[in-house]
Amino acid sequence: MTKFDVAIIGSGPGGYVAAIRCAQLGMKTALIEKYSTLGGTCLNVGCIPSKALLDSSHHYEDAVKHFGEHGIDIDGTVKVNLEKMIARKQAVVNQTTAGLDFLMKKNDITVFEGMGSFLNKNNVAIAKADGSSETIEAKHVIIATGSKPNNLPFIDIDKERIITSTEALKLKEVPKHMIVVGGGVIGLELGQVYSRLGAEVTVVEYMDRIIPTMDSGLSKELGKVFKKSKIKILTSHQVTAVTRQNDVVKLKATEKTGKEIELTGDYCLVSVGRKPYTEGLNLEAAGVGMDEHGRVAVNVHLQTNVDNIYAIGDVVQGAMLAHKAEEEGAFVAETIAGQKPHIDYNLIPNVVYTWPEVAAVGKTEEQLKVEGVDYKTGQFPMRALGRSRASNDLDGFVKILADSTTDEVLGVHIIGARAADLIAEAVVAMEFRASAEDISRMSHAHPTFAEAIKEAALAATENRALHM
Repeated sequence: MTKFDVAIIGSGPGGYVAAIRCAQLGMKTALIEKYSTLGGTCLNVGCIPSKALLDSSHHYEDAVKHFGEHGIDIDGTVKVNLEKMIARKQAVVNQTTAGLDFLMKKNDITVFEGMGSFLNKNNVAIAKADGSSETIEAKHVIIATGSKPNNLPFIDIDKERIITSTEALKLKEVPKHMIVVGGGVIGLELGQVYSRLGAEVTVVEYMDRIIPTMDSGLSKELGKVFKKSKIKILTSHQVTAVTRQNDVVKLKATEKTGKEIELTGDYCLVSVGRKPYTEGLNLEAAGVGMDEHGRVAVNVHLQTNVDNIYAIGDVVQGAMLAHKAEEEGAFVAETIAGQKPHIDYNLIPNVVYTWPEVAAVGKTEEQLKVEGVDYKTGQFPMRALGRSRASNDLDGFVKILADSTTDEVLGVHIIGARAADLIAEAVVAMEFRASAEDISRMSHAHPTFAEAIKEAALAATENRALHM
């Protein structure tokens, strides 16, 4: 039986980062992955492929709608080659997962392909695709098995017409009418992809606004953008039935007033969140406990009730974000090595990769009101920037929330071009507990989208934004 210092079950962003960090710290490391490629949901059927399709569809939309504004005339018809677009997406995925193979070899990490399950707290059985099995021993085990798409109990997902995000990434045709159940990140991103390619898209959301966990100002602004692009948003609607007959999908939903509506389309994307994936781990054999939400229960050190077993990422409490899992992977590796790492969960940024992009870190206005915090607001519109006018990316704003007494930045909320990249400035500032005045006194290159952050900070400090 091969012995390791650490065995990690699951090779998504949390798992593979944990493996690399463990190896860097001198531990003999094993990484167990049930699929034939590393990277988990994020690299294979999540973050990376969805961004590839978002970028490709954005290029198409620009060519059809915006090139003329820039003096670029196209002779002939601009057409969507969906097969080629999907193939490019897969090429990006293949290149990225191949990069992980290289990193595993570079760091002398032993990779096992198969389903890992506990025999006891130190032994993990690996069931391989050919029917054989292998058992390894590890001083420490890290559970990093991630999550899978959630569903509503009355919906039968057939993976053909009633689909999840996994199937939406490899459709063979552009839908005529795609009905999206859920107005969160996944539904909005993939809904925008197919809307750009020519599909009619209707989003049905149970809550009273889209991206309901983010600041309401961001929800409102993104809703306006979607309305301009002809994407229909039905909020405060509870889905009661989704049925299919041949190539026709019907959805029934009830408004909060009790009125029932029916939608007909050719595809229905069910994107109602994700749930922890723990099936097949045989946690009972190791004595690992679960919480009431079906997650692996952990303490502040991400340690389970079994002292040598840890869990990270989507399988534990907290936001289901790849970069949160990565931070936890490095955190656990360093904890096992005897170091004292730190994660501030309040400063894990959240991003929606629609266009305009949406990004936020820290507290929302709604949270500050509930907590009774006396705060002030500074907001600056993207359309007031020279850079925004130059690129014709006029939608959106930056909003900074700061403590009324100390001026410490409590939350930053951005919707606009490159918001996903801009939010890093806010994270850095808040990690060092910067004030709004601190940000306002930093020099920002001109012309850039980042100037909106400085202007919002000026607005929050003394209500003296320069360009508004």
